[in-house]
Parts: sequence; C-alpha cells; structure tokens
Amino acid sequence: MKALLLIDLQNDLCFGGAIEVPEGDAVIPVANRLIPHFEHVIASRQWHPADHSSFAAMHPWRRPGQVIEIDGQPPQLLWTMHCVQGSFGAEFSPKLHASHINKIIDTGTTAQADNYSAFADADQKIDTGLLDYLQSKEVTALYIMGLPIETSVKNTALQALEFGFDTYVFLDGCRGDITPASEEMAEMGVTMLRFDQWEKYRHQQDKIKLL
Repeated sequence: MKALLLIDLQNDLCFGGAIEVPEGDAVIPVANRLIPHFEHVIASRQWHPADHSSFAAMHPWRRPGQVIEIDGQPPQLLWTMHCVQGSFGAEFSPKLHASHINKIIDTGTTAQADNYSAFADADQKIDTGLLDYLQSKEVTALYIMGLPIETSVKNTALQALEFGFDTYVFLDGCRGDITPASEEMAEMGVTMLRFDQWEKYRHQQDKIKLL
C-alpha cells in the first residue's frame, strides 16, 4: 500500500507568509495532481501554541535567526512567530484540495517541542502518531513532498527510511535548498523523482496489469 504525505503546505510557508519559502506556492498544483492517485493522503501541519519556545518574541533581546539553548535542550533556532494554532497562517493554502486529505498530523503542538520531522519532535520525545497511522493502514511505500525540503521534508524522509518504508520524494513538489538536501537524501537511499517520471512509470505499470 502506498501513501502520499504533504509536508506543511500552509499559508505561513507560502507567498506572503511569516516564514515564506520562496516559490512555495508553486508546489500546490503538484500536490493537487498527485492527490487523486493515492488512497491515503496525509498532511502534516505546524500547529504551534502562541508561546512556542522557538519564537524569538518569547526571548527578550533575541531575534529570528539566532540560535540559543533552552533548559538543556538541543540548540534552538529562533523563528518569527508562525503557524499559531487556529490562525490564518496555520491554515492549509486555500489553493490546496484539502478536502481530499484523509489524515492531518499536527507537529510542534507543545511550547517546548519543535519539530523538523512529521514523525516526532526534534529530540524524539513526542510522537506525532504518523508512524502508527501508516502501520494501521499497512502502508509500505511513502511518497513525500512539501516545504521546505532542507528541514521538514528531508528529516521526515530519512526517518521514514529508518522505519523501513520505501521512501520517495517528489522534487518538483518541494521548494527550499533543493540540491544539497536531495543529494543527501539520495545518498541515504531515498528515491528522488519528478511527477512526469512517476506518471510515466504508473502508466507503464497499468499497461502491464492489463496484459
């Protein structure tokens, strides 16, 4: 069984958002073209409380982009406030066919937990429930796309490999620092592909089934 995982296709990461990924909106049409071909469509979303520890505003005299240590936790990169629970910025892009999403996975839901993977928080103490969901649906192949590729997409893909999934990333469904992230993922065993390559392969497989 295969599943499509959409990573953080939210207003705050798209054009004009608080932590806009350049050309982030360009991946939404790719997501919409992929969605009808998957029985299981999962979407992760950053879902932060307003007092999240990664927000620079929570730390006097600190600015976005600085790295600090908080209560002995791993070094924390500070961000502009974004994807606050219930806010417009946390909503999925209005252009995304979100009604076809079967499961939403919330990440970064507690003040002290930052997430750079859809599976767990940064120090692996808080499980998002994604692994249990995939296992309950007997998913063996996970196709991933989203924003940004160098953090959430890459870390999710590498964890998926560790959990034993056949892992694929749609390059044209991602934006961010694509070249180094895609090279690292490919080196670790993630299959990198583009929509047209996958569509061609899918049509070939359909023809074989008809023979």
